[in-house]
Amino acid sequence: MPTITVQDIIDHLAHIAPPQYQESYDNTGLLVGHAKQEVRGVLCCLDTTEAVVDEAIEHNCNLIVSHHPIIFKGLKRLTPTHYVARTVIKAIKHDIAIYAIHTNLDNVLQQGVNQRIAQRLGLINCRILAPKQVMKVATFHFQAPPSDSLREALTAQADVHVYADGLHWQVRYPSGSENHVRTLMRTHNGQIWSQQTDALPATQVGSGLVGELPEPMRESDFLDLLKGKMHTGCIRHTTLLGRPVQRIALCGGAGGFLLSHAIAVGAQFFITADYKYHEFFDADNQIVIADIGHYESEQFTIALLVENISQKFSNFAVRSTELCTNPINYWC
Repeated sequence: MPTITVQDIIDHLAHIAPPQYQESYDNTGLLVGHAKQEVRGVLCCLDTTEAVVDEAIEHNCNLIVSHHPIIFKGLKRLTPTHYVARTVIKAIKHDIAIYAIHTNLDNVLQQGVNQRIAQRLGLINCRILAPKQVMKVATFHFQAPPSDSLREALTAQADVHVYADGLHWQVRYPSGSENHVRTLMRTHNGQIWSQQTDALPATQVGSGLVGELPEPMRESDFLDLLKGKMHTGCIRHTTLLGRPVQRIALCGGAGGFLLSHAIAVGAQFFITADYKYHEFFDADNQIVIADIGHYESEQFTIALLVENISQKFSNFAVRSTELCTNPINYWC
């Protein structure tokens, strides 16, 4: 049986959720370890913590695939004074690679975070709530290091992002900007060679999801369904409006920025997490906001990751973490 490397897993997951669909603030990808390392076992989780690394060690898993990236902000030192540094140190010490697949998995419809929520709720006719521009990635190789002026010229245009590594550059840009990007490349660097990756259809990429229940329900009955299917002991919600519920908008994690989209598509409920007190007023008796908690909304992503990997690879064990990494506790 052929050897499977960390890079093989990365390539497979990138096919499902291309890295170019991550949000600009995000930090997905291989965060710790070597891409050429042979994989003995994979542990999937929502959050990489010290306890999760210990669990990986116990089960002989040398790759952790996490939804949330353990390294989000820049690390200025690796000393055991903070849980992030302690987690990274322990992973490095035990040759455990850590890969994060975050907002790129949020932003795809098929096999993505929001589709899994919709499946649990039994929604049909599901589609992206707020479609994004199709983004492409071009890989450029240069005979000489690219100039600072080129990078500045590229990033001066909105939604163009540049990733540089010596003579190897990746440029992520909206499909409509392709000619502009290539013109800049030739102007600043003369002849170039590039390889273009395929982009997903526009209807398959974006934030949130909207779908329908097979039959209308009372609001209270839907809240009971939501509570049971999402395994949450507490739902914070706005005033019930006394009307049947059938069209549902949702976004795993913090999705408050999508409220106007949920209202615009005529949803009766908007399911998400991390709502602040004053933001609940924005429902304005047009929709019911249901905040089910961040961990609660994304917890089934762990099983999704296991399925996405195990369906492709059978050479090693792919496990779900047995730990609850939710940092929030409830006194009910």
